Amino acid sequence: MTIAIGDALPNAVIHQNINGKISETSLNAWAQGRKVILVSVPGAFTPTCSEKHLPGYIALASELTAKGVDAIGCLAVNDAYVMGAWGQKLGADGKVDMLADAEGNAAKAMGIASVMTPVLGTTRAARMALIAEDGICRHVFIEEAGALAVSTAESVMAHL
Repeated sequence: MTIAIGDALPNAVIHQNINGKISETSLNAWAQGRKVILVSVPGAFTPTCSEKHLPGYIALASELTAKGVDAIGCLAVNDAYVMGAWGQKLGADGKVDMLADAEGNAAKAMGIASVMTPVLGTTRAARMALIAEDGICRHVFIEEAGALAVSTAESVMAHL
């Protein structure tokens, strides 16, 4: 079942690489007590994710914060080291939390795990974004396969 408005973010374990130290929490705990935007992408360093999707959130981070967003997180089925390196390369530090879902458990729990092309090698998270308050989904924007329209930073900002 795909995550929907009113659903809680799952308690699936995620990791972050913060200044070379790996921290562990759950996706739900990451969102508790604040208004967050969670963006999921098929993979770090992939073309659409690196050139269009995540850069939009990095560029508009201060505008999203001004509209009441406490944190922006980017979730991918990659390890914390890859997510940390990708975030550094794109300038996400201090703007977007890079959330590693190494085993895909968060993507599975949200019902957004999908098999991508063989080039990615495994099940990945579908491209989407959501707005959650205190761990509860208020808006969900799931893309059709191959698309980037409803989950862009500009599209999500219109719902704040």
